[in-house]
Amino acid sequence: MNTSENPPADHAAGQASAARRCPCGGGDVYGACCGRLHGRFAADGTLAAPTAEALMRSRYSAFALAATGDLVQAEEYLLATWAPETRPAQLALDGPADESGDDVRWLRLDVESTSGGGPFDDAGTVTFTAHFRTPAGRHTQHETSRFVRRQGTWLYRDGEVSAAPR
Repeated sequence: MNTSENPPADHAAGQASAARRCPCGGGDVYGACCGRLHGRFAADGTLAAPTAEALMRSRYSAFALAATGDLVQAEEYLLATWAPETRPAQLALDGPADESGDDVRWLRLDVESTSGGGPFDDAGTVTFTAHFRTPAGRHTQHETSRFVRRQGTWLYRDGEVSAAPR
């Protein structure tokens, strides 16, 4: 039964629940946060992040939701939000654990700093740490990501990454 207090989560179709907290850690529910950006892309291909940080958070959420099987368009979204000159031809995203036991669980995102990347900028950087768990234990990925805005659309350009066990 569907009620407004308990909205449906169509996990069979790989859809993230709009009423749960957003994986990006911004403090809002998914439907009012990264879900708006993912949903708009799924509906008509529009990329609508207003800032470099918003795009970075939505990309993190796409990785996190791909790992649980809750965002079927994750690969398409990540590739579409990547600047063409640095975009790979395809991605190998972590999915739900298979028989091998390989499993990545994204735990938390800490945005440490931003530079530029606002609605009137054409470039920006976001420095963050993503926390995740694998069967081997807890890890972090620290990255300074660079973003560019082209024709009003923010795109991930590249980044400097370092991963270390926690």
